[in-house]
Formats: sequence, structure tokens, C-alpha cells
Amino acid sequence: MDVLGISGSPRKGNTEILVKKALDVCESEGLKTKLVSLADDISTDEILGYMCDARAIIIGSPTYFANVPAKLKDLMDKTIILRRQGRKLKNKIGGAIAVGGSRNGGQEYVILAIHNFMLIHEMLVVSDKDTAHFGGIASGRNLGDVVNDKEGLETTENLGKRLVEILALLI
Repeated sequence: MDVLGISGSPRKGNTEILVKKALDVCESEGLKTKLVSLADDISTDEILGYMCDARAIIIGSPTYFANVPAKLKDLMDKTIILRRQGRKLKNKIGGAIAVGGSRNGGQEYVILAIHNFMLIHEMLVVSDKDTAHFGGIASGRNLGDVVNDKEGLETTENLGKRLVEILALLI
């Protein structure tokens, strides 16, 4: 697998829509992708295995009080085993997506939390080209609202494009 997308939301909704959007861009360039949703019943060990197998990882998260939700934080914390077993995420490409209930709803703090996680694992964090700079950032309060956020969709697509560019450099 080339790119793993993790939807860190405890429900299926806007975050998953955005992660799928970024993965669609990667697939359109011939990359093999996999989507994991923390809203599904999936074991941590299975997710950790996918993370080790992937060349790149996109993590998407809703904004909960300017941070990631507990389920995603729990997964992040459990990756310590990958670090202790030889830095298994080192040099993987990483990208972040955040969605909040309003345009300035704390998404950049969520992006920062995801970037910090990736940097601690010595991953190579990518931007989203020339739009929001930090990753896919969107707003949507109700289920499906993000499909109407033109700017949010653009930053998410650009994150996917940038990830493809960087992966191509490393082949």
C-alpha cells in the first residue's frame, strides 16, 4: 500500500469525506490507498500494521475543543511501540487534515497536534501546496457540510497532490 488514510473521528462524517477526497487524488495518480476509520470496529494492532506497511499516512481529525478527539489521541499514544521497536514510522510521508464547525474553529491547533505527532516519529510532513500551507483545513458543522466548503476541498485536494509529488521524488 502506498497511502494510508486515517479518519480520526469517532463517527462517519465530514472528516472521513475529506480523507477520502485526499485519497482519491492519490488513487488518480496510480497510488494504492487504504482508508481506516476510527468509527469502525478495528483493532489498534491492525491499524499499527497498516501504518508500518504504508509509504505515506494522511491523518484527518475533527476539531474537539481545539484538539483531536480521544479515539485519535489514544491511537497516537499507542504508536509509541512503533517508535520503541526501531522508529518504524521514520521517513514516511505524513499529511494532516482538520475539520471544524466554523472557519476559525481551532483547526490549525488540530493540524499542529497531528504534525507534532508525525515529527516526533521523524516522519516527513508535507504542506498542501500554495493554499492553506499546513494541510487540508475545512469547516462543516453538520454531516456532509464539508462538500460545500470550496476552499476546504481545495486545500484537501492540494494536500493529496503534494503528497503524490513528494512520493514521486522518493521513488
